[in-house]
Amino acid sequence: MTSRTPRDSRLRLVPRQPIAAARKAVADRGSRPAPRPPAGIPGRPELARQARAGLTGAVRLARWAAAEYARGAGPGPDESATGADATAEAGALGAAAAERAAADLDLTPRQVQADWDRARLAGLLELHGGSARAGWRLTAWDRDDSAVLRGWVALFDAWSLAHPEPAGTDPTVAAEVVEAAPQLLSVMHLSAGPVSVAMLLDLLRQRVAEIRAERCEIPYDGPEPVPARASVPAPRAGGCEDTGPLPDLLAWALDGLASVGALVVRGGTGPEAEAVLTPLGNWAVWVKLEQICVAAQSPAGNIELSAEAMLRGCADLSPGPARAEYRAWLAARPVRSAVAELLEAARGDDALVRGLAFEALRAVGAPAEPAVRAVVDETMLRPYALLWLAEQEGHDPEEAAEVLTREEATWLWVDTAAAVADHGESRLLVRHLESAVQGTVPALLAEVRAVGHPRTVQVLVALAAAHPDPALAKAVRRAAFQVHRGG
Repeated sequence: MTSRTPRDSRLRLVPRQPIAAARKAVADRGSRPAPRPPAGIPGRPELARQARAGLTGAVRLARWAAAEYARGAGPGPDESATGADATAEAGALGAAAAERAAADLDLTPRQVQADWDRARLAGLLELHGGSARAGWRLTAWDRDDSAVLRGWVALFDAWSLAHPEPAGTDPTVAAEVVEAAPQLLSVMHLSAGPVSVAMLLDLLRQRVAEIRAERCEIPYDGPEPVPARASVPAPRAGGCEDTGPLPDLLAWALDGLASVGALVVRGGTGPEAEAVLTPLGNWAVWVKLEQICVAAQSPAGNIELSAEAMLRGCADLSPGPARAEYRAWLAARPVRSAVAELLEAARGDDALVRGLAFEALRAVGAPAEPAVRAVVDETMLRPYALLWLAEQEGHDPEEAAEVLTREEATWLWVDTAAAVADHGESRLLVRHLESAVQGTVPALLAEVRAVGHPRTVQVLVALAAAHPDPALAKAVRRAAFQVHRGG
């Protein structure tokens, strides 16, 4: 048997899965058994039925919008555009389209706008360049309980967007109430029954005081600092005691959570008022608490770590447990700061961390889209960001790589090879050779040398050392030497 030469070495073209290839660089752990929900929470089919019932109006409007888009209505953010694509830049439905939807569906414009917002937040509709089209959850709505429950949880997480704060409310105080809401929901879940609104107000005051105390500066003997906002009192040495209009904002939070179906308020607005979680709300809070507990019990304590350390701690987990870790880490942080931290970790030198960061961003979903779009022009992140955005737009993950140019695909191949070389075995690096888009080894080497990846030399040296074909290994070593010399 004669060994192959670089001239006739054909590379088998296979579906390009760079993230999966990088993950193979580490050993898989066994999946943990799925925890069982506490007694009293119905099964997933019943929960999905309740979620479908609560989102009937949003689904109806989303299907209307999808039908309008299918008829070829031209996209446009202004009201002069036609079809369901006439959306405002902030995502609101244009007035002309809202009136047409109200007439077609026998609704008021206000009901149409409310259903539109809920459909967007639940992932039933997706906006791309001013165009509204059916989201993947809408296509799976009638047959996939998991898609329904994920859509409802997305709406539950965005309750403050679905039910905006009263006009004139200080946005800083409203943000404090939104940040305190998970603790109130946790208490309601652990109480396993109705909780008085008066008790929730006491808890809210305590939590807001803690949030403000965390922002207090260390006291000093100079003049008292001028507050940044006139409506928010300046920190005092004795702590941040002012609670602002919390009773009204608690009522707003309870109304917002009730509007998405997470809880029910009984007893009106009097002293006997009490709130109780619905089965859906109880299940959603339990899931989030379980995710946090799973991460907190992990060997590395991932929930307390930075994004980069968390990703390294998840590197040797199989995809299912890793996603649970990502979601728990995300649940303990504001979405915007968590996404920013993940993208910063992706800018580091470790290609495996870069790939895992975008896997974690998949757990974030649509809320991460603006931040991901903002990094598309960064060479290091561009291929990952384009693949992420393609999947968000409905491309099949197996076919999403078609959005990459030849150079971008080659750059991603080198980056993934660097992850395999740093964290995997030599056989995996040899196997990774088969995933290249080029048809021959000489073509691959020529394009790898031209793409300018900072790890090109190390990858080629590692590949040459690992490959069993002496002639191919020699060609790869020669290419590595030429790149090292600046050729």
